[in-house]
Amino acid sequence: MDVLREYAMERTVFIVSDHTGLTAESVARSLLAQFESVSFRYVTRPFTETEEQVYDLVYEINSIFQRDRVRPIVFSTLANRALYDQLKAAPALHFDLFSTYLGELERELGQPPTGRVGRLHSVNDNGYFTRIDAVDFVLATDDGIGDRHYQMADIILMGVSRVGKTPTCLFLGLQYGLRASNYPLAENDFERDTLPEPVKAYKEKVFGLTIAPARLHQIRTQRRPNSQYASMEQCEYEVRRAELLFKRMGIPYFDTTSASIEEIATNIMQSMGLQRRVG
Repeated sequence: MDVLREYAMERTVFIVSDHTGLTAESVARSLLAQFESVSFRYVTRPFTETEEQVYDLVYEINSIFQRDRVRPIVFSTLANRALYDQLKAAPALHFDLFSTYLGELERELGQPPTGRVGRLHSVNDNGYFTRIDAVDFVLATDDGIGDRHYQMADIILMGVSRVGKTPTCLFLGLQYGLRASNYPLAENDFERDTLPEPVKAYKEKVFGLTIAPARLHQIRTQRRPNSQYASMEQCEYEVRRAELLFKRMGIPYFDTTSASIEEIATNIMQSMGLQRRVG
C-alpha cells in the first residue's frame, strides 16, 4: 500500500456501541485530536445489538476499505463478546474500549464482568438522570431565556455572542451534571456600571468568557457575512467592553480563543470551586 496515500487522505472512523456510543466517541475524538495533520470522518453506529446489524456493519467497513484502499478505524464498546468477534472480521484497525480495561479489572476485583448492555446508563443510575436534568436546564435557559430560573443555576456564563457560552454549558451539563446557564451581553449592557439586572443578584455564580476579536470576527462572518454584527470594529468594541465589565465587577473570566471545550470547562470548575454532581 502506498504509505503517502494512506497518510494524506481522510480516514474513516467508526464508533460502534450497543448503547448511545457517547463514551466511545468521546475517547475516539480525544485520542485522534492528537493527530492534527490527519482529517477524520466519523461514522456512528449506536444501539448495535444483533448479528444482522454487525453483518451489515462489516460489509460497510469492507466497502470503504475496498474504495479507499486504507483501513478504517473502529472504536467499539460492545459488551457482547460474540458480536465483537464478528465485528473484528472487518478490515479495520480495531480498538475494543471494554477489553482494554476489563481484563485487568477482573483480575484485580476477582470476579468476571457481567457483560450487561448499557450498564453505564442503567435506569437505576441517578447520575444518568442528573445529566438529563442538567441538559434540560441548559436548553431551557439558553441565551437568557427563562432568566427567572437563574437562582437554580450552579453557574452562569456571561459573554458576547458567539464566544462559546452554549457549547460550554452543554458540556458542563453532560460531563459534570451541572445546571449551567448563560447570559448574552448586548450593547445596552455596556452602558451601565453594574452587572445586567437579571444576573445582578447572582454575582457569585457568574463567570465570564472572552475571545480574541479576530477570532470572533471569523466566527461571526461565517454566520452573518458582511454585517455590522460580524465587522472587526464591532467585535473589537464588544470584546473590549465585556472585559472592562468583568474587571470592574470582579468577575473571573477565561479566554476561549484557542482553548478546547474541555479546557474551558476545567478552568471554570477550578476557578469557581465547583464539584461535579455525577460520578
